[in-house]
Amino acid sequence: MSEQNKPQEEEQVEKYMLTDEDGNEHEFELIGSGEVDGVMYYAMIPAEDAEKTDNDYLEYVILKSEVDENGDESLFTIDDDEEFDRIADYFDDMFSTVDFDEA
Repeated sequence: MSEQNKPQEEEQVEKYMLTDEDGNEHEFELIGSGEVDGVMYYAMIPAEDAEKTDNDYLEYVILKSEVDENGDESLFTIDDDEEFDRIADYFDDMFSTVDFDEA
């Protein structure tokens, strides 16, 4: 079978239903993750924004993983400005190396 006739594999998108501090649920898509200094961070976009065209600028949120004594993972916003800036730079560097035209 030639490359042109092969069925395209559907890209697997990880979706998360997150609850905000007011108890409202919002669906997000994971666009990147990484461990920095032993802490796991996730970059996500609201699911409704995922349908925007390639020419649109998408803002993403960064969430920090914390695991409690029972092993349950929770995601939180980053309150410390210095930590946020450092992790935002990490993801900006990660996304600047991705060639979206080849995806």
